[in-house]
Amino acid sequence: MRYKLLTPGPLTTTTTVKKAMMTDQCTWDQDYKEITQEIRQRLLSLAEVSEEDYTTVLMQGSGSFGVESVLSSMITPEDHLLVCANGAYGKRMVEMCQRHGLTHTVYEVPENEIPKAAKVQQLLNDQPTISAIAMVHSETTSGILNDLTEISALAKANELLFIVDAMSSFGGIPMNVAELNIDFLVSSSNKCIQGVPGFSFIIAKRDELEKRKGHARTLSLDLYDQYQVMEKDGKWRFTSPTHTVLAFLQALKELELEGGIEQRYLRYLTNNHLLRQKMEELGYETFIEKNQGPFITSFLYLKDRPFSFNNFYYHLKHNGFVIYPGKISARDCFRIGNIGEIYPEDIHRLAEIIEKYSEVAYVN
Repeated sequence: MRYKLLTPGPLTTTTTVKKAMMTDQCTWDQDYKEITQEIRQRLLSLAEVSEEDYTTVLMQGSGSFGVESVLSSMITPEDHLLVCANGAYGKRMVEMCQRHGLTHTVYEVPENEIPKAAKVQQLLNDQPTISAIAMVHSETTSGILNDLTEISALAKANELLFIVDAMSSFGGIPMNVAELNIDFLVSSSNKCIQGVPGFSFIIAKRDELEKRKGHARTLSLDLYDQYQVMEKDGKWRFTSPTHTVLAFLQALKELELEGGIEQRYLRYLTNNHLLRQKMEELGYETFIEKNQGPFITSFLYLKDRPFSFNNFYYHLKHNGFVIYPGKISARDCFRIGNIGEIYPEDIHRLAEIIEKYSEVAYVN
């Protein structure tokens, strides 16, 4: 059965993005290498940065591969990394630090709160050896959107490296990477740009890349070596996901046709507001009260009646929609995403299906 994915990626793609994968490509072919270079340039434009100051490095694997390539390649033995965590993906960065033996401090806050600049400043005062900050922008554990502005300003004022996991936000919300003084931003092919899974990408400040070469702790995730090879002519060091790359270029073109990031953000925001409104009408409360992002929302199980997520999930899937289970550690909830090729009519249809489920599931 064909269904729509109400998830934060992989997500529902257009027919034309799917069709772009119908061509086989050779990784050594000049046409293919030119496609890689075009993608790299388009991503710089979306990030609102100059080619002189920044570059794009494409990295095989999921978004976590991209994050790990940055942490394992760019954090030197002399660095002390502060990781801000308010969900599973911030904690995943902590685990990467542990695996690679990186000197790090964890600033953890509850999943329904955002990291605060004042606390970051206090940690910097208490631990003056801190030289870098890493944080998640859109924490899809809960759907909360962390504020980059104030923490970015602290990083700049203290001359700290600033690393941002913008996996589920880049391409779906306006973001000037240069103004935010982000040194390394990581995202993925199957998120807000609406491609398919297969690679991540890193928008990197050139001088920091050059300054930190020679510290990679792995071969395949060596960010600097990947950059050096790709910079020559668009060749990837190892076998690249050719079909995913073709789909991603098509997705980038479709983002431009939609009106760019601003218009896509407005569509996602409209979807999200409508989703929360309809779910509230059906009696479902959101887990996040403040700083709700426009990409995915966590809804609490109903308080006044039994709730089986499995029954709920398969009812929605049978009727054409797939959602995510909850990832919140202390509360029972489920998550509904509204990015990808999703429009208000899809949200209205979803609400009708959930309403019918409630009528059937809870009748005496």
